[in-house]
Amino acid sequence: MKAMILAAGLGTRLRPLTDTTPKPLLPVAGTPMIVWNLLLLKRHGIRDVVINLHHLGSMISQALGDGRALGMRIVYSQEPIILGTGGGIKQAEPHFNGEPVLILNGDTLFELDLGALMTFHREQQAAATLVLRKDPEAARWGLVEVTDRGEVVRITGRGRADSAQTLARMFAGIHILHPRLLRSLPAGKECSIIDAYVQGIQDGERIVGYDFDGFWSDVGTPERYAQVERDAAAGLLSLSARKS
Repeated sequence: MKAMILAAGLGTRLRPLTDTTPKPLLPVAGTPMIVWNLLLLKRHGIRDVVINLHHLGSMISQALGDGRALGMRIVYSQEPIILGTGGGIKQAEPHFNGEPVLILNGDTLFELDLGALMTFHREQQAAATLVLRKDPEAARWGLVEVTDRGEVVRITGRGRADSAQTLARMFAGIHILHPRLLRSLPAGKECSIIDAYVQGIQDGERIVGYDFDGFWSDVGTPERYAQVERDAAAGLLSLSARKS
């Protein structure tokens, strides 16, 4: 399976750090965040990666090159106009060759068995698998409603209108999708991947959730950036364990 790392964001909440350095290149324990995720992918056998670029994108491509130094193959999807999570993934679709792709955020650090996730996705015969977390403030992050069988029925209130009892979850920004779900998204325009998932739910596509309670950090603010540095120092996030 190929992977895509979303790395085009502006990082506005981390300014002034991101005025001169793209957020995925900000170091955690001395290693750029995006490298943590590349090594996690490599550990689980994924070596073909697409990275989308916009804000200070040339710095990312210069730092990582073609991936050979990491034992990987990296290609880039340039976005002169930022396209959001949906538009960015849709633009990169030709690189997926019609096969499911694992999507990660370049500014989210986590410890997850990606091999188990990929096995789950195949066994579920799902069009998409969303990694979900229990969170008392799930609605603040974007409420995902799932049945007791793990089927996603609504995201931020959109999707199926049935009244079946559901469980509240938040989306961790880690997902596997089949490119056919991208057909409803406009080409070359900014949009969210959530739009594709909502349309898929309404069209009867099988979209499932994968519960995850391990280490996870969305490094979006100075406070969370400082916290993930402390977490790495405490051993909650281990770079060496990711190397293959």
